[in-house]
Amino acid sequence: MECIADLHLHSRYAMACSDQLTLANIDATAKEKGINLVSTGDFTHPTWFKELNSRLEEAGKGTYSLKGSTTGTKYLLGSEVCTIFEDKTGKPRKIHHCILAPSMEVADSINSELAEFGDLHSDGRPVLNKLTPAGLVEILHSINSDTLVFPAHLWTPWFGALGAFSGFNSLDEVYEDQSKHIRAFETGLSSDPKMNWTVSRLDKYAMLSGSDAHSLPKMGREAVILDLDKDFSYHNVASKIKSKDLKMTIEFYPEEGKYHFDGHRNCNISISPTVAKKYNDRCPKCGKKLTIGVMHRVNDLADRELGFMPTDAVPYVHAIPLREVIAYVSKKGEYTTYVKLAYSNLIQKFGTEFNVLMKSDMDSIAEVDKDLARAIGIIREDRANVVPGYDGVFGIIDIFNEAKEGKEQGMQKRITEF
Repeated sequence: MECIADLHLHSRYAMACSDQLTLANIDATAKEKGINLVSTGDFTHPTWFKELNSRLEEAGKGTYSLKGSTTGTKYLLGSEVCTIFEDKTGKPRKIHHCILAPSMEVADSINSELAEFGDLHSDGRPVLNKLTPAGLVEILHSINSDTLVFPAHLWTPWFGALGAFSGFNSLDEVYEDQSKHIRAFETGLSSDPKMNWTVSRLDKYAMLSGSDAHSLPKMGREAVILDLDKDFSYHNVASKIKSKDLKMTIEFYPEEGKYHFDGHRNCNISISPTVAKKYNDRCPKCGKKLTIGVMHRVNDLADRELGFMPTDAVPYVHAIPLREVIAYVSKKGEYTTYVKLAYSNLIQKFGTEFNVLMKSDMDSIAEVDKDLARAIGIIREDRANVVPGYDGVFGIIDIFNEAKEGKEQGMQKRITEF
């Protein structure tokens, strides 16, 4: 059975996250979008974990469903944590990691152990002080060896394991003697598989994509497609990840990510890595150091040309969230009543957001809105233009600019092949 999985999101207990991220709302939104399997997010938060324990029931070994729900949405116990530690030179470092736990009992034990390193009540994405990435993995695997841990948003400048300010150039350096247990990484919103294929040392890992949603509409903006053959157990999902047996990933246009280009937000400066290097990675306006973006950092570690594909490469597609597409076409705000109503009408007619973006007949969409159909057609053909994001500023969608029509497709499939 084909399964769309979003393995990284947050609850209302994480900082800078919507208070609408409740179990009932997550459950309904997953159904609306067409997500079959979703991370609970934030199981390390004691109050959220208590709610998960009381309101979820086992649906398969290690997977859960919301009691009384008829959506069919399944859950994995997931969380994100931040380890703060000193590297070998004594310099402080901060790395974010995703965790997937195989059962409530294991998650409870993880929480008990991690509480020794920080206040788990303070944030759904807790800060764990004086705990190295290797130390984190060792603790998790001492509790249960089936627990999955992998670096979150690998390339982001401030907290990604290989980000510009991480201090590390490989996952072996990050996780040291525990790197043997790292089987995957999350590409993050500002990179896609094609970019990651340029770095050969990443070939052995599964490339995962998750939304890292801080609000309901952002769920599923990135996702993984798995063939679970009706077995929605934790073991089956973990096995697919460990063996890199993924059917496809759904990717944000990396240019839309808020750290794709180099830049300096205070000066409204956004520049490509090539231009940044001409300025010695300093802002051409004020002279301060630029925030080095994901594209720049990937280029620095790349040992292959862009366009190289590993023999076992997993296909991927780019997509733009439907609300954003409607907002662009209608020239109205994404959270306006008009866009919300138009979105609801499309879901009612076509079933799910992913149906509209990926599967539904274009003529049927055109009957609803010709401009919307045109925009979705451009996205399906990977011809959408996006002005790159930088230094914490998301990129700007400009779908009808077809200047990139001739760009190289690589392993990427059109969404119509999904």
